[in-house]
Amino acid sequence: MNYYELHFTTAPTEDYQQDLLINELAEIGFDTFEEVEQGFKAYIPTSDFNKQLLEEHLVQYQQLFSFTYKVNLIPQKNWNEVWESNFEPIQIRDKIWVRATFHQPRAEFPFEIVIDPKMAFGTGHHETTSMMMDMMLDADFTNKKVLDMGCGTGILAILASKLGAGDITAIDYDPVCYESTIENAALNRIHTITAICGSKEVIPDDQFDIILANINRNILLDQISRYSEVLKPGGEVYFSGFYENPDLDIIKQEAEKFNLKYISHKKTKEWVAARFKM
Repeated sequence: MNYYELHFTTAPTEDYQQDLLINELAEIGFDTFEEVEQGFKAYIPTSDFNKQLLEEHLVQYQQLFSFTYKVNLIPQKNWNEVWESNFEPIQIRDKIWVRATFHQPRAEFPFEIVIDPKMAFGTGHHETTSMMMDMMLDADFTNKKVLDMGCGTGILAILASKLGAGDITAIDYDPVCYESTIENAALNRIHTITAICGSKEVIPDDQFDIILANINRNILLDQISRYSEVLKPGGEVYFSGFYENPDLDIIKQEAEKFNLKYISHKKTKEWVAARFKM
């Protein structure tokens, strides 16, 4: 799959303004973002790119702050090179070390995760992924049945396994993410993850103890009802991929319709990860 890379050069007057723009791009199909000096890069499959739709969504932000962008075609064969030149290891607390295969291991961390991201979202660098991982450290995954929606690289599913989860189902609509999850599970010697390519329609008619969903607000709103059907009584859902204002209240209201009670949330910059319980 080929991608377009849009390199945005921004001059926001407030830090959160660039994040708002990134969130808007995520709503129209951009699935991977990389912060760079004086801006960021956004990636979208060439088949999903709509120049007119992009311009329509950019108008409101052009009134808020100054930015420019240029479009580059990124063939799939170049993607590993792009990531290897930019990917740096990260740590969550003193517990998790996330690295690529070309980095040195760190045995002092209880949980080491090896990720080769390719074109899939989820390396731990984005605030939503790191917050989800941080919240997972405080949860009990022992022998739990887990569903990871919008699994990207499979990073959250892999962490769930390392935290003691039993059967894990990881779902993403993007074939690259599906393949990436399988490959990264193998890199981490995880054999309890079943990867499925699709969206809410492929969620098994099963009962899960924990659901992880780091996607975006609109997709979450569309899928919450299905999550409620497959979540055990007393089960937990961890949502991320959206902002505190106005998104969190909108998510709360929709979740409440399906007996999902808001428990708590974390915030980094304007991004949020929230915990709900059936």
